[in-house]
Amino acid sequence: MLFRSRLKSKVAFITGASRGIGRAVAQAYVREGARVALVATRKANVQRMCDELSLPADQVLCLGADVSKREQVQQAVQDTLAHWGEIDVLINNAGIYHAASFLDHQAQDFQRLLDVNVFGVIHCMQACLPQMQARRRGSIINIASTAGKWGSRNQSAYNTSKHAVVGLTRCVALEASAYQVTVNAICPGFVQTDMIDELKAQAAQEAGASVEDFLKAMLGRVPLGRLMQPEEIAEMAVHLGSDAARGITGQSIHIDGGMVV
Repeated sequence: MLFRSRLKSKVAFITGASRGIGRAVAQAYVREGARVALVATRKANVQRMCDELSLPADQVLCLGADVSKREQVQQAVQDTLAHWGEIDVLINNAGIYHAASFLDHQAQDFQRLLDVNVFGVIHCMQACLPQMQARRRGSIINIASTAGKWGSRNQSAYNTSKHAVVGLTRCVALEASAYQVTVNAICPGFVQTDMIDELKAQAAQEAGASVEDFLKAMLGRVPLGRLMQPEEIAEMAVHLGSDAARGITGQSIHIDGGMVV
């Protein structure tokens, strides 16, 4: 493994860290020298991931918190501050997905996606931002989606939540800029994770197609003709969390193989 030091001495708070994009981000941040608080709904899941990846214990703090629960987020942030004294980078990656036609969406479907995908981001930003502003430095990186940039059939609740994250990113970036804190969003397209496997299965069922046919249709919308890899998202997260990106704020950056052009 090649070790670099773009994030040396930084402390990062990463939600949804036990799988998919969050797992790749956690691994990349440790590789770049950061100390990381890894958050998942179940603490055992991040501990298992750390064991599987052999992440060094002195760089990792494993925490359990449901980001939709404000008090749990606040406790996790306080535990991180008590352990390392500061949080330099917040990565809001935790998220859930649900596919259904608009008329088949139940009110609770919208509520659950908003609770996790939007209020989870709000809770984490409001918990981490005050100490960043007090120190006049920090980076917030929200993992949104290309679903926050356009309309899609059979995922109105998901798209609504991701549009909200993109808008929230812009608003908080303006307010935090006076304190030299940057706020950006990464908008992945189709990324090879377990969530994309769930998306393919759900959306194929809604469309009345096989998973194979649905995947072919998906890739037909991607000029590069392939799924993105979690490591590609993680690399952008590393850059945005580093000092090299201190002039970038309020942006929603696509990593989508050219889907949104």
